Amino acid sequence: MICIDNSEWMRNGDYSPIRFQAQADAVNLICGAKTQSNPENTVGVLTMAGKGVRVLVTPTSDLGKILACMHGLEVGGECNLAAGIQVAQLALKHRQNKKQQQRIIVFVGSPVKYDKKILEMIGRKLKKNSVALDIVNFGEEDEGKTEKLEALLAAVNNNDSSHIVHVPSGPNALSDVLISTPIFTGDGEGGSGFAAAAAAAAAGGVSGFDFGVDPNLDPELALALRVSMEEERARQEAAAKKAAEEAAKQEKGGEQQSTSQDVTMTENVSAVPPEAENKTSDLDDENALLQQALAMSMDDPAASIATRDTDMSEAAADDQDLALG
Repeated sequence: MICIDNSEWMRNGDYSPIRFQAQADAVNLICGAKTQSNPENTVGVLTMAGKGVRVLVTPTSDLGKILACMHGLEVGGECNLAAGIQVAQLALKHRQNKKQQQRIIVFVGSPVKYDKKILEMIGRKLKKNSVALDIVNFGEEDEGKTEKLEALLAAVNNNDSSHIVHVPSGPNALSDVLISTPIFTGDGEGGSGFAAAAAAAAAGGVSGFDFGVDPNLDPELALALRVSMEEERARQEAAAKKAAEEAAKQEKGGEQQSTSQDVTMTENVSAVPPEAENKTSDLDDENALLQQALAMSMDDPAASIATRDTDMSEAAADDQDLALG
């Protein structure tokens, strides 16, 4: 059973954001650790202030039911520590599984008005009924509060099964301080893997499991995370394969284009030689004519006259009129 201090003192802001909210976060964390460390564990919650001690939920293993009872709690009145512990003991007495070990966790953030002798008497009664007691001392620090709580712990303690934690005000959250204490990690109860994992996560360490979740503690969450990771990996592989195919298509298209350009250039190169041959033959003809003209200009006059006479004689032989004349 967890006893919550919802007195008027819980409105102070020396614990972020206020005392009551810091206490509620610590209670939620402890409930989660206790219920998940062993499937047979049960947790109940009661408030010690207001109109009187009120049991919000009897010992149960339903974490959702436990967390739901924390919403909408009213803050006010004075904390009745003695009555709260006695009601918690009565609730544990009527638990369904009688083999379960009994433990009460008390959050005390307001001054303790009871005398030390009364608290010692309550502690001896708890010890007689084999009920362990864990005390979280935070908030108000009057002169006799710590001494009274220490006396209560000494009266109930049996083989170091009970603990007390003094949490001073400061920037650290109440739940972060409790993570590393025996109140959270358990005392020989076994199955403290959840607490160890939470402590490692709070300290910034790695739990050593995939996605930081122990599949033995939360198999559904571990399975969901694994399936999500596999789907994401498959999606990335499909995207990479599609990108590779598109790159291959672009590269193939570039090769075809370069091949067509090479063919065109080859045709152009093969088309050039005929034009060059034509130009070469024309130049050869012109050179031949020039050489013939030069040769003719370089011939002797006599030879040219003889040539002309021969031409004239041949023409006269062909034309009788020219022969007669």
